Formats: sequence, structure tokens, C-alpha cells
Amino acid sequence: MPRKKKLIELTKCEAEVMGVVWDKECVTVNDVVEAIQRDLAYTTVLTTMKILEDKNIVRRGKKIGRAFTYTAKVSRDEVREGMLKSLAEQLFGGSTRSLVLSLLQSDAVSADDLQAVKDAAAKLGDS
Repeated sequence: MPRKKKLIELTKCEAEVMGVVWDKECVTVNDVVEAIQRDLAYTTVLTTMKILEDKNIVRRGKKIGRAFTYTAKVSRDEVREGMLKSLAEQLFGGSTRSLVLSLLQSDAVSADDLQAVKDAAAKLGDS
């Protein structure tokens, strides 16, 4: 029997930090503070890294000077999948169809987005 994947959910701040970790692959807390485009205290990022480490989402690596390096233990796609499933559960009774249809009917989707969805659906139909 296949093992059920653990759903990974991130807070807004955790997701923001993880975006930098995924983009740069190996970071220090200072790297994250410099990369984020808003005022974010060093201690806030350090605390967020500790939380992510406790959640087994990042790995603390070697020490360079006074700072540790951090790398991702999970992929961006794993987190996206977990958060989408959670969103579908919380807001659409577990229906991914309802989630997708709601998104497609919203004002947030452009004509280009709709065409990309149609193209992706056509490719799925071909396989």
C-alpha cells in the first residue's frame, strides 16, 4: 500500500522565506532578509527558519562565519500540492473541480490564462 504523503502547509511569512530558499537553493538568514522586498527583521527570519527546520521543510547546513546555511528539504511542487489540497478541503468540500471552476470564473484569470488552461487540457487529452 503506498504511503500517504504528508500535506505541507506554510504561513504567508514561511512561504515568502521558502520562495527565497527555493530560488537561491542555499541561503543564510541575511540572504533571505536582503532578498525579501519589505522590512523584515533578522530575528523574524531566524525564527521562521527555526520553525521551518522543526517542520522538516529546511535543513540547517554548515556554519559560515557566524551564520548557518539552509537548504530546502521539500520541493516547491510538494508544497503547492499540499496547500491546494488543503484549500480544496477548507473552501470547496474537497472538490478540486469546484476549486478550478471557481478560479476560472473569477476576474483573476486573463484570456491568456484561459488559453494556457485549454492548451494544457488538450495535451492531457492527447496522452
